[in-house]
Order: sequence, then structure tokens, then C-alpha cells
Amino acid sequence: MVNSRIAGFYQLSVAERRALVALELNLDVAELSAKLERGGLDAARADKVIENALGVYALPFGVGLNFRLNGRDFLAPMVVEEPSVVAAASNAAKMIRAGGGFETQMNDPLLVAQIELRRVPDETRARAALAERRDELLQRANTALASLVRRGGGARDIELRRLAEGHFVVHLAVDCCDAMGANLVNTAAEALGDELARLCEGELGLCILSNLSDRRLATVRARIPVAALVGALPNADGTQVADGIEAASRFAELDPYRAATHNKGVMNGVDSVVLATGNDYRAVEAGAHAYAARSGHYSPLATWRRVGAELHGELTLPLALGIVGGTLRVHEGARLALALAGVSSASELSQLCAAVGLASNLAALRALSTEGIQRGHMSLHARSLAVSVGAQGDEVEKTARALMEGGEITQDAAARCLLAVREAAPREG
Repeated sequence: MVNSRIAGFYQLSVAERRALVALELNLDVAELSAKLERGGLDAARADKVIENALGVYALPFGVGLNFRLNGRDFLAPMVVEEPSVVAAASNAAKMIRAGGGFETQMNDPLLVAQIELRRVPDETRARAALAERRDELLQRANTALASLVRRGGGARDIELRRLAEGHFVVHLAVDCCDAMGANLVNTAAEALGDELARLCEGELGLCILSNLSDRRLATVRARIPVAALVGALPNADGTQVADGIEAASRFAELDPYRAATHNKGVMNGVDSVVLATGNDYRAVEAGAHAYAARSGHYSPLATWRRVGAELHGELTLPLALGIVGGTLRVHEGARLALALAGVSSASELSQLCAAVGLASNLAALRALSTEGIQRGHMSLHARSLAVSVGAQGDEVEKTARALMEGGEITQDAAARCLLAVREAAPREG
């Protein structure tokens, strides 16, 4: 059984972290290290993945800690370049853990294929024709999805939606099992297109999936004792912190300008897991923001309320993820991320993603409503600046500390601080 509560993990060296994770997951540490050193993809394979390839582009691969979902611990693989995202999500997950962890659930993995029909002369006749031939149409779609049907998936529902006078779209809902499903539903849409146009006496338009996966929703909830929100904040009152987080949530509920940044905080966590596991983060982003605007008013994906001595949070968003096919076939890093996460289905992966998203949002709102977002973020940014000007080993922390103490977090200041650290080094010896 995995334990995601690993105290002092950030204080260990990279090699020590790898050894500890490998031991926790019963993986070979040498193999794990080799895959991470290579980044999971070499130039030869990259050349087969995209066009005009020149090489590969690396991003930091980290692990989110303290995540407990429905009574079970998970490690969260996270690929992200922004400082503080991994640490903040792990810290927030620790707070949520104090209230029992995350409660999560997931709808069936249904993805929608759209078949556009133009110049349909009679809506009543079109609806009657589709109703009469519904079972036959689903069977035709499943014939095109034979391999998916063998795995227990396939076409489940079909409906006609009116867009404008004479302009309709047919939605075909497909159970994609553990695949993301884009290619599958596109295949099904194209298999039905001509027949649907004939039945509805219209003209066939586009046949393509929708990334608004509103039949494939992940929901996560958290209940946090207000005392757990205090952490290392000096002279903090848990109730006041909870009230501040609720006020920030209400601000986002009223104002789409704030909601966009609020949701960016959610997606910091979600995208990092999606990217680590070889899934399509652009599709996830598109679906999440479209879902946030489903009422006609762009709204926050996550909301928070203080209820007595607890802070309650909830997040729902569409997540069409896969643990088979796609990039996973060629990217060793993505396969390693799935092994690290320990998920057995696309549904579990989606729930873990949602939990990391809610934790990331909590961390951002807590920082905003207490010490401000910049303090923790800039301390990690200072480390990145120290590395960028050539700091090595223990010079990194010394330079970053000098930057924070000086209050000017710029590259020029980092260069001056590094020089001062090196000049002081002989005297320290």
C-alpha cells in the first residue's frame, strides 16, 4: 500500500527522492532514474511523433505528496515549469488529509462525436427517422468500433440537437473505456455521417469529436478543519483564513475576470498531471473553460464555503483522459508517470487529476487571502534565478536567500548576489 505522506521529502537530494519513490512503488531505482534522465523520449522517437522534429524539449518531472482519495493514498506525477505548483499542491493536500482526504467520483467515460447536418428541410421527419433507426445506427457505429466493443465500450446513445432553422447536429455518445477516445469517436462519426444525412434529408457537414466532455465529469470534494488551514502562518486564526478563502471564492463567482485566474489555479494542478501522463492538456483546457461558461456566465470550477469549524470545497470538471494508446505507446516518461500514480483505470486518473486541481486552487486562495501570492512563489522563483546565473550546489540556496533578503528579485540582482556568495566563501572556510 502506497503512503503519500512522506515528511521532509523536499529536503532530500534528487537521487534520494528517486530511491524513496522506487522503494514505495516497488520499482527498480536504476530503471526509474534512466527513464527520468532521458526524459522519456529521444530524438529518433520524437521524429516519428511530430513533423519537422529537431529534438526533444524537457520539463521538470515532480511528485505531489499527501494525496488521499476515497481512503487510498496516491502519489501524483506532475510535469510543470512554474515554481511553487508542486509544493503548494502537496501542502494543500496535507491540509485536506487532516479532514480525511478527498472524496471523488467519476461519470462513465462517455465522449461525444458530432455529426453536423445542414439544410434539413423538416425537423419532425428527421427526428422520427432517427428514432426509428436508433438501434441500427448504434450498431453501425459499433461495427466501426469493433476493437472498443470487445473491451466493453462502444456507442451508447444518439440524439439530435437543433442549432438554427434547418441546421442540426447529431450527438453520438461513445463509452471509451480507458482510452481518451478522440480517434475512436471521430471514426464512429465518419461511419455514420452519410447515412444520417440521407435519413434527415440534409447535407453532411463536419464529423468530429467535441472537447466539451460534459458526460465525462470528475467531481472532488474536501472538508478541512479550519485549524489545519493555519500551517506555518504566524498569528493566524483558522476561522479567519477559511472566511478569506470563501470570500475569494465568492469574488470568482461574481466576476469572470477573477474566475479566469481562479480557474488557472485549478488547471495548474490538473494540467501538470495530464501532461505527465501523456494526455492532451489542450483538450482538457478547452473542455474545462467551456464547461465553466456553460450557464452563459463564465464561473469558477471550484467553490469554497466555511461550514462551522470546517472549510468545504468542491470541484467538477470534464476530463477525457486515457491510460492506453496515444503518446503512452512511445513515451517512457508517460508510462512511468502512470506507474507512479498507481491508477488502474482512466477513471482513477481523472479523479486524481481533479484532486490535484482542487488542492492547487486551495493553495492559491489561501495564499491570496493571507500572506499574498508572491511570497511563496517568489522564493522559488529566486532559486530559478540563482540557477540561471550559474549558481551550483549550495550556492543556489545561499543566492536565493540573499535575493529574498534584498527584496529585488531580478536576474541582475541574482548575479550580484552570486558574486557576493562566492566572494564570501573563502572566509567561511
